[in-house]
Amino acid sequence: MRTIYDFSVKDRKGGIVSLKEYANEVILIVNTATKCGFTPQYEELEKLYERHHSEGFTILDFPCNQFNQQAPGTDESIHQFCKLTYGTEFPRFKKVKVNGKDADPLFVYLKEQKGFEGFDMKHPIAGILDNLLSQADPNYKDNPDIKWNFTKFLINKRGQVVARFEPTENFEVIEQKIIELLK
Repeated sequence: MRTIYDFSVKDRKGGIVSLKEYANEVILIVNTATKCGFTPQYEELEKLYERHHSEGFTILDFPCNQFNQQAPGTDESIHQFCKLTYGTEFPRFKKVKVNGKDADPLFVYLKEQKGFEGFDMKHPIAGILDNLLSQADPNYKDNPDIKWNFTKFLINKRGQVVARFEPTENFEVIEQKIIELLK
C-alpha cells in the first residue's frame, strides 16, 4: 500500500526531501498562496503548529500559483513574507502545481486518496467560490481536483491520507481531527 512516505519533494531551495523524514508524525499538507482571500489562514495554521508540534504534529506548506496567480514571487520571497507577516515556523517547500498534467506527483496521490466533497457553505466565502467555479465548470464538484488555495490533507502517523479539508473548513474541526490522531 502506498503512503506519502513513497514521495520526495523539493524544499524551497530545490533540495530533495524524502517525506520519510516525517514518519510517525501527524501531518497537515497545505497548498497555499500569499495574495489570496484565505492567506490569513497562515495565522491559524501557525497556532495549530505551535500548539501541537511538540506532540508530533507538523504542517508542510506548498505554495501554489495556479489559482488566479495568487502566489507570485520567488520561493524565498514567499517564505520571507510568511515569516515576517504571520511568524510561520513550519516547513515550506518549493512552489508546486496541484492540478493538471504538470501536477506534482504528491498532489496527484493526495487527490486520488481524498477527492473533493464540497465546501462548508456556512463559510462567508463558500458561496462566492461555488459561483466562480460553477461558471468556469458547471461540473466542478465531480472531479477530485483541488479547487482553491489552502486545501488541506491530513495524514496519520502511518503516512495515510485520512481527511481533506477545503479552505472553507472551520479550524476547530481540523484541530479536533489532529488531536484524535495524536492520541
